[in-house]
Amino acid sequence: MNPKEPIVRWEDVEFGLGSIGRLRILRKMIEKPDEYFSKYALERATGLKPVDVRRDLEVLLGLDWVKEYGYDPKRYKVNLENEAVKVIAEFMRRFK
Repeated sequence: MNPKEPIVRWEDVEFGLGSIGRLRILRKMIEKPDEYFSKYALERATGLKPVDVRRDLEVLLGLDWVKEYGYDPKRYKVNLENEAVKVIAEFMRRFK
């Protein structure tokens, strides 16, 4: 990696935070970082429609901001090992 190259690409941050739904999902997951969420639990916690939760999870999974676990039903957990998520989590924790 080039020392001048940023750890987190700005395009990824814009894409990842580009919807209210993704912000809500991340906020709920960051508030409970050790919890595994089903899609249904995320729908209830965020007030989003099922189709919106699915669409937003696809984006967050693609960015590696959220991890998917193969339980039945599938569960999702925030990926606090990702540098972008670390920065976003620190930012969100300042606004309780």
